[in-house]
Amino acid sequence: MIYLLIGVIMLAALVLLGNTFVTASPAALASTLRTIAGGVLLAISAAFALTGRFLLAIPLAGLGLSLLGVPGLRGLTGSYKPNKTAGQRSRVRTAMVEMELDHDTGVMSGTVLAGGFQGRGLDDLDDAELETFWKEAAQDEQSRQLVEAYLDRRLAGWREHFQSDGTDGQGSSSGTGPMTDEEAYQILGLAPNAGDAEIRAAHRRLMMRVHPDQGGSGFLAAKINEAKDTLLRRH
Repeated sequence: MIYLLIGVIMLAALVLLGNTFVTASPAALASTLRTIAGGVLLAISAAFALTGRFLLAIPLAGLGLSLLGVPGLRGLTGSYKPNKTAGQRSRVRTAMVEMELDHDTGVMSGTVLAGGFQGRGLDDLDDAELETFWKEAAQDEQSRQLVEAYLDRRLAGWREHFQSDGTDGQGSSSGTGPMTDEEAYQILGLAPNAGDAEIRAAHRRLMMRVHPDQGGSGFLAAKINEAKDTLLRRH
């Protein structure tokens, strides 16, 4: 009986579609097709519901309603998408600069913490100002490497154009003590209660963005590896 009812519904839909196809414009035809398909799915859903087959009725109803343009009911289709944290960021801080890396886009941004441009964002500095700050950052090895990682992403060929003042590699190595848990969580962009699986997933995701083989920064890759090892060692 249920299949006979479905057959009648489909036949009626085909007759209606045939009449529309003769006179409708392409845009109107597309709209009509969505309406007819949505109506057919709702009718079939109702038929299944009347016979107690709710596992079939519910997703068909959701799909029919979505075709008819009813918002907020896509979950009835039974589709599943795993949750993903949007806007997740990693943060690395040195004596002269704090850098953030967006996990989704791989975009780096930073804030100057010391020197002549203190308080300004790296994105707000022009090329000449970036060169000046790069020279200032040479006094601290970790800051210099972090600024260079930013420059590699923003200014292709900067190494050929910026003029070294002879201080490359001669900066102090401040902040090279053991990494704290707090710093490790910030680098991986995780909450303090993150588990081993989240730590490994964040590490894997970030390494795809910054690994030197992918044109990324060796310094950032080393910090990300250190952050993972620090947290897993204490879990």
